[in-house]
Amino acid sequence: MENFDVEIAEILEVDSVNMEDHLTSFDCWDSLTILSIIALASETYHVTISASDVNGAASVGGLKSLIQTKVK
Repeated sequence: MENFDVEIAEILEVDSVNMEDHLTSFDCWDSLTILSIIALASETYHVTISASDVNGAASVGGLKSLIQTKVK
């Protein structure tokens, strides 16, 4: 998960992210962004997460923790 920050920043259309950043604070935050995060989790980390999982994560750090707990 060493490139997680870069990958999420790209999806969120920003130069960089902080673990404390709230996901809903990004201008591009919408259902397509959530789908992109779900696809990233599936394709890159081989885990399945739902839209409600993503929304429940709340922050970039929460999202990273969510994915890390599901990685085998």
